[in-house]
Amino acid sequence: MTLPGTPARPFGAVLTAMVTPMTATGEIDLEAAAALARRLVDEGNDGLVLSGTTGEAPATHAPEKAALVRAVVDAVGDRAAVLSGAGSNDTAHAVRMAEQAAEAGADGLLVVSPYYSRPTQEGLYRHFAAVADATELPVMLYDIPGRAGVRIAPATYERIAAHPRVVATKDATGDLTGVPALRAATGLAWYSGDDTLLLPFLSHGGAGIVSVSAHVVAGAFAEVVRRFDAGDHTGALETFVTTLPVIAAINGAGAQAVMAKAALEILGAHTNRELRLPNVAATDADVAVMRAALAAGGVLDTVSTLP
Repeated sequence: MTLPGTPARPFGAVLTAMVTPMTATGEIDLEAAAALARRLVDEGNDGLVLSGTTGEAPATHAPEKAALVRAVVDAVGDRAAVLSGAGSNDTAHAVRMAEQAAEAGADGLLVVSPYYSRPTQEGLYRHFAAVADATELPVMLYDIPGRAGVRIAPATYERIAAHPRVVATKDATGDLTGVPALRAATGLAWYSGDDTLLLPFLSHGGAGIVSVSAHVVAGAFAEVVRRFDAGDHTGALETFVTTLPVIAAINGAGAQAVMAKAALEILGAHTNRELRLPNVAATDADVAVMRAALAAGGVLDTVSTLP
């Protein structure tokens, strides 16, 4: 497909790191995934990121990931970019994941820093380059030291940005101080990986956001971007503030997939909130907190249920 954005926003501005819907017995529900994908695009997402942490990638398997890509691409067609995670601490495995995503029809790849093994910067560079070399798909890097245990250094960003297929990064470092200089040095599109930092990232020249809360507030995030781009910074802030109850409820405990699935069940976007171990479904008490947050954010009144 033709990606929905520009070189500054190659995947658009608002993307959801999508959950992987499952049946009550733990199988991936491809029909529900397709319906959710259509819903998310209808509500303002330019792109969807499959098989990331929120998509429970560590607990799903290669044939399932490929089937998920095919189902979502079939569902949204050219209406949104569909990225698939190619994340592993085994480079050969990440390469196979990239190849399988490309064969299944993905529009791009999300490539996280190898987690747990804490490679050197040379190791990071070679890992990213190997995955980017594996297909013709554009690549969004993913810098999340809190989970990976290692941060991408500026010099490594500059080296890997020379690769023709590395076009963007999802920055979940929580540190904006280097973003303008890194953008200038690399030419990469810089996406916030933290829901609370959408506006600061935009003010530092960022492209947009890859979000978990956009399962629920994508329309508001899209409006924030529109207002910011138009120079209405006060209006952008006013709109963003309305999303804060939802952001806090989904992200506050660090169990984003758990709480996002709870929100989707409340909104009628899925029939259950099942996950695979080691994640466990939200409790009834968690659901009550989420319901209150959705009400506080006006979401229960504004989001329709799926047919």
